[in-house]
Parts: sequence; C-alpha cells; structure tokens
Amino acid sequence: MSWFEAIARPDIRSLQPYQHASWEPGLVRLHANELPWRSLADASEAGLNRYPEPHPLALAARLAELYQIDAGSVLACRGSDEAIDLLTRCYAQHGRDAVLIAPPTFGMYAICARVQGAAVIEVPLRRAAGYEPDLPELLAALTPAVKLVYLCSPNNPTGNLIGRAQILELAAALAGQALLVVDEAYVEFSGARSLSTELAAQPGLVLLRTLSKAHGLAGARCGAVLAHPEIINLLRRVIQPYAVTQLTIEAVFHALEPKPLAETRTHVAMVIAERERMAFALATRAAVLRVWPSAANFLLVEFRDPGAALECCHTAGLLVRDLRRAPTLGQALRISVGTPEQNDRLLASLP
Repeated sequence: MSWFEAIARPDIRSLQPYQHASWEPGLVRLHANELPWRSLADASEAGLNRYPEPHPLALAARLAELYQIDAGSVLACRGSDEAIDLLTRCYAQHGRDAVLIAPPTFGMYAICARVQGAAVIEVPLRRAAGYEPDLPELLAALTPAVKLVYLCSPNNPTGNLIGRAQILELAAALAGQALLVVDEAYVEFSGARSLSTELAAQPGLVLLRTLSKAHGLAGARCGAVLAHPEIINLLRRVIQPYAVTQLTIEAVFHALEPKPLAETRTHVAMVIAERERMAFALATRAAVLRVWPSAANFLLVEFRDPGAALECCHTAGLLVRDLRRAPTLGQALRISVGTPEQNDRLLASLP
C-alpha cells in the first residue's frame, strides 16, 4: 500500500462502494427503474429519463486529453467544491485529523473540514511578500494529524501565482505525511503551466481544475481532480453515482470541441487584457489605495472607503465582492473582470 493511500481514513479504504446498475448503453434498459419515455421538455441528446453514466469514463478521458494527463489520473466531479469535499471525507477523520490552509484563501477548504469534524490549522499568507506562503512556517505547523495541505494558485482572493519551485519543494517535504492539494481554478489566466506534468514525480500532489472559469461553464458544475490513480480510486469509493448530470456531460463535450476551445482562448486573452487595463485605471483613482497584481480573472483592490466604493458600484448596477471580514483585507474588494462595457461602467462609477 502506498503512503498516500495509507494516510487515508481506514474505514474509507475498506469501504465497499455502492453497486450501481450495470452500464451497457447498447442494450434496452429494464434494470434501473427508469421511465421508458422521454419528457416533452427533454431537449438532451441522450434522454434525461435515463441515468447518465455512473462514473463518466468518457468524460474523464476527454478531460484527460484537455489537461494532457492519463485518464486514470482524472476524476470528473461537480466542480472544485465537490472535489474538496471528497478529499476531506477520504482523508480527514472526525475528531482526529486536520487540514492546513493559508488564509486569506478560498473558504471551502475550511468549511469542508469543519463539516467533517476535522481541525483547521491556519498559516497566513505573508501580505508583506505579496501574499506568498511561508514554507518554513507551513512545515513548522505540520502535525501528525494533518492529512491535507491546501494552496490556491493563483490564489483566491488575492490573485497571486505561487511559484512553481516553491510548491514542488513543499510537496517533496510533505511526502509520506500529507497530500498537497493545489487549486488551479484560475491557472488559464496566469500564463503559467499547470503542475500536471509534475504528478508522476510527486505522487502526493493533487490538483483541482474546473471548467467554471475560463470555459464559461460555471452553471454546468464540472470540475476534475488530477492525482495518482490510487488517490482517484479512493475518491471513487465515496463519490455519488450519477454525480455528473447528463446535461453537464453533453455541455462539456460541446465546449471542448475545436471551435468553442478557440473561443475560450480568445476570451481568456480578452480577460487578461482587460485585467491589465482595469488595474492601470483603478490605480489612478483617488478612492483607491492599492491594486494588487493579479494572475487570475479578478483584481484585489483596497479602497480608502470600501463601503462608499461598494455603494458606487451598486448604484451603477454592479456587484463586487466585499472582503472586509477576511484577515488582512479590511479595506479590500474583489472585482471580477467583465466585458469592456461593464468594466468601463465600473471605472466610471468610482471617484
């Protein structure tokens, strides 16, 4: 047994997965208690009266092609949120285990741990260093209870990309003790390569990817875990059968055809250009204290009076994210990059 399987919950390792109805789409289905007729409202290709593939291997194979990785190292799931939940349930035992996070960062890492009854250890990112993690502090905070260490790169909500060498150094240091889970939800906007090429050398490294951001499929809810096949097989024990809906599967296959993929690349380039234009323009506003560098599809902006800035945006018909309750972000708002017209409207709303 590998170390990254041995540190998982023993009861999950021995769990017998749910035995779903067999998947043989070429045969007439009289074995899954489905309705034999399609609804008049059903515009899907395969028919929503039938269950989708329990664990969609064809979808995993297509995502593997997209991410240039072996299909056995991919688990398709309902966005990164479900991926975080699956990892937490597999590796964090109630009242015994812990996860380590580096705030300010995506809130679901801590929420999933607390729902599971696991402890949450926090090692804050260093504001003075552009919200970089402190590797010696992260390693000093490591205890035998820690099974998962989460990093988001580019980080949400600060927008900074964490150095590749730094992440790989941490993964090597954690080997045999804990998985390093790197959330790459925004990597397409960074210009940096995914860490997927490092998975073979670092089997304790787990990557989270999503089609919600760059591919414009937030409403479809499709993400992926990229990891060693043994980790993927462990997660398969607890993921619900039929988790990814038929409509999502079809939407993803259409979105990953050549023409939509070319459009995705165009949209990503537009977001990057608009991000830089907005950052420059916002930095000239009297209301703005600081615009933090961003490798994502949003900007972290500190205001002299963030409440007044929120009201200005709201009056202009725009919602931005209030981050004032987050540690070290008491003056900050997070602004997603919109269309050029939307961005112009936001800039015009601020003094």
